[in-house]
Amino acid sequence: MNPAPAQTASQTLPRTFGRYQLFDRVGAGGMAEIYLARARTELGGARLVVVKQILPDLSGNEQFAEMLIQEAKLAARLNHANVVQVFDLGRHEGVLFIAMDYVDGFDLNELLRRCARSKTPLPIPFALLIVIEALRGLDYAHRRADDFGAPMGIVHRDVSPSNVLISFDGEIKLCDFGIARANDMADVLPEDAIKGKAGYMSPEQARGEPIDARSDVFAIGIVLWELIAGRKLYKASDTGPTLLQLARAAEIPPLPSRDLPSEPELHAIVEHALTADRDQRFASAQAMLKALEGYVADAKLMASPIRFGEWLRDNFGQALIVSRKARERAARAIELGPAAVVEPYGTPAPPAVAPAPAASTAPAPEPEAEPEQVPASKPHDAPVPDAPLAGALGPPLATPELVAAPGPAKRGSFAIWFAVGVLLGIVAIALLLWK
Repeated sequence: MNPAPAQTASQTLPRTFGRYQLFDRVGAGGMAEIYLARARTELGGARLVVVKQILPDLSGNEQFAEMLIQEAKLAARLNHANVVQVFDLGRHEGVLFIAMDYVDGFDLNELLRRCARSKTPLPIPFALLIVIEALRGLDYAHRRADDFGAPMGIVHRDVSPSNVLISFDGEIKLCDFGIARANDMADVLPEDAIKGKAGYMSPEQARGEPIDARSDVFAIGIVLWELIAGRKLYKASDTGPTLLQLARAAEIPPLPSRDLPSEPELHAIVEHALTADRDQRFASAQAMLKALEGYVADAKLMASPIRFGEWLRDNFGQALIVSRKARERAARAIELGPAAVVEPYGTPAPPAVAPAPAASTAPAPEPEAEPEQVPASKPHDAPVPDAPLAGALGPPLATPELVAAPGPAKRGSFAIWFAVGVLLGIVAIALLLWK
């Protein structure tokens, strides 16, 4: 996956795309732009997803669009721990898109780049784990049958490091089953969309011949060869043959020694997967999976996804996890809308009176300070007011006037007048009785 180029004004994020809120452009290639998004459900829930928007030139090609839709519908029926689930396919505003599960991590290509930059070698047990888990996904897809028990004949056609996704929990998943067959339409695809794929093509695919599941076996064999050797299998140059020509020739150099247990057995597995004659290759992904699992068990090079996930987080995960969690919080804030503006009510405080300057000095007047700029806050960061909210909860209630209770002087005067009244009443009664 290539880094995302600079956005244009029409690509400003965040933005709404159908029922998806696109908030991070994570990559772009020769046929699609890839976005991290939040999908809203009918009941108000939300989930993180990846939305692949097919480029306009390809979305408008009826032949390409028809084949992509057909293959994506087949891919949507794949449900396996080692396959990225495709759950939506459609058009919005004339743009063809595919929505799939989000894997919180990176692809194998990015992992190898990070290993190279930090000079952190990928342990062989983890490299073998990656290939074994990818083979599980391939085996499931190759053997998938329809509702009537007939084989669906699914072939990935683009097994490469950029389509092997790795999560920080150590999960390995294959993606892009729904796009792979459309990639074969070289007459409508731009050159950039094909250039990077040729390095992982089987010789029969590079020659444009019909292919089957054994083509995927050859491709995953290249991935295994490169993980063991620590370099690319095919290297094109400006003056030499192209990647497509190298793939057609399928001349595989011997693997360098890594001093691994039972190393000849491992090399034999790789050579068997990379046999140019497909009839001499592993007959299926399942056959290669059994051979590789047997070697790992005998050589005691087994690794678990849990240990792999711990290694990923310890070496590469912290900074990436923090940045992606921040983007996720930002996406939630976007969905909730702008934060409520809290305005206190009541009698404003009197303005402060500036002290008079001393008579002996006359300093130059300071420029008037600009009002402090308050950054836009997320909804959960809004300050808690001491008074009722204005606007968000309707107009503030009217505050009743407070009447001061009578003080001691008023209470004393009231007692005197009460005594006088009582005395006058007694006198009036006595005069009536006397008469």
